[in-house]
Amino acid sequence: MKTHFKTIVISDVHLGTKGSKAKEASRFLKQYSCDNLILNGDIIDGWQLKKSGSWKRKHTRFFNRMLKMIEQENTKVFYLRGNHDDFLDQILPLQIGNLSILSDMIYESNGKKYFITHGDIFDSITTNLRWIAYLGDVGYTFLLWLNRLVNYHRRKRGLGYFSLSQYVKGKVKSAVSYIDQYEEELAKMARAKNCDGIICGHIHKAENRIIDGIEYLNSGDWVETMSALAEDQDGNWQLIYYNEMDFSKKDYDTDTIQIIPEKGDSEIVRELKTVAFNKLSDDFNSPNFR
Repeated sequence: MKTHFKTIVISDVHLGTKGSKAKEASRFLKQYSCDNLILNGDIIDGWQLKKSGSWKRKHTRFFNRMLKMIEQENTKVFYLRGNHDDFLDQILPLQIGNLSILSDMIYESNGKKYFITHGDIFDSITTNLRWIAYLGDVGYTFLLWLNRLVNYHRRKRGLGYFSLSQYVKGKVKSAVSYIDQYEEELAKMARAKNCDGIICGHIHKAENRIIDGIEYLNSGDWVETMSALAEDQDGNWQLIYYNEMDFSKKDYDTDTIQIIPEKGDSEIVRELKTVAFNKLSDDFNSPNFR
């Protein structure tokens, strides 16, 4: 049984790397169904695959899950290129049935417009000084390796997960300043495009807040945070974290979809996860994309 959303946004899965939580991402998509699935960049890590990365069966299963959503649930999938999967530039734009591959997009829902982009286009380091970006990627990869070692010993001691790279980002003043500036610049871009909000990824920091009247939404990543954005039929957005999900009461081997019931079916509503919204809108309209 699945909880149904209007739109789900995930980014930064980094398939092809050791740090990718591909199995968890596939399991997440198996729990929920949606009308629109937006893969907002860095889904495949072409940078690492050119160097020391490797493609595994769990990485293929992620795309198998996506194809099942298209075939069995009629989900529209929008894959937006990121900096790590910039090889997609060679084929953009491309549409095959319900699958569209784009550089960015404008999403219209419930009277609001959102500019959706991976976010690297606003990163002057990635855009103009590519060798520094690669150097930063090497440092981040090392932190992820060290993070696995740290958490291995924490698990043996019965301790919970600890994100070393997030801790470092929070302690280094230049990193904190960069993230703040990044978010502010994206909000300005949304306003310049006459949009009500911006939806992005790239910096691996999930967020849902208002910046100078603009909705700033960041889906996080599937390397550490394991988070996604979900929109209900009334246009409300929320962050869902994999580590906060309860898998104990659901059968994930089925592909049965349960639409969230209307008012009056309160007993059924209580059986759904707390992250689900209470009802579908009475006047369901497909979103407009441009």
